[in-house]
Amino acid sequence: MAGRKQPYHSLILSVLCWALLSSIAQSQTRFGINDTIVVPAIIYNGDTLSYKEMPEVYVYLELSAAGRRAHREWTRLRNAVYVTYPYAKKAGAVFNDINAHLLNMPDKEKRKAYVKSREKDLRDEFTKPLTNLSVYQGRVLMKLIARETGNTCYDIIHDYKGSFSAGFWQSVAWIFGSSLKQTYNARTDDAQIEDIVIEVRRMYGLY
Repeated sequence: MAGRKQPYHSLILSVLCWALLSSIAQSQTRFGINDTIVVPAIIYNGDTLSYKEMPEVYVYLELSAAGRRAHREWTRLRNAVYVTYPYAKKAGAVFNDINAHLLNMPDKEKRKAYVKSREKDLRDEFTKPLTNLSVYQGRVLMKLIARETGNTCYDIIHDYKGSFSAGFWQSVAWIFGSSLKQTYNARTDDAQIEDIVIEVRRMYGLY
């Protein structure tokens, strides 16, 4: 019938159809966010192929009996260095400080009194934690003290307490399979310890 108004729902349907046709037309000229995935590509034998690098995978051979034994020994040494190096660092700082003060103290009695007072400080700070160390850890600690001070534990005791006291403690150390006269050589015998010390210093900022 002429002049009849178009139903409301027909008008809505026309708008939706127009919107749909418009979106289809636009899709012919541009891609939507999910229409295209950009990936790396490589040309292989004239063909363009998608390319992706897989993460690295490490494959280790099974250790031999000797290799397992060496790994256990290294792990034991590493644990001992981690436990004892902070003590060696503190003890080395104290010993070096004592030496610096003794250089300007020519009077024998004053030197003796000063050493005795500092010995008390060392005992108060280190006696309890050091008694919990194993014999093996004790040997590593003596190595590390030699590293920090440039002197063996025997030399330190001899200088501060006298030859008799040094000889006594050397005998005690020998009974437990150790020696106060252990030296430290970072390039040869103690290269493994030195590597672990560097690791500890980097991890905990001990400089």
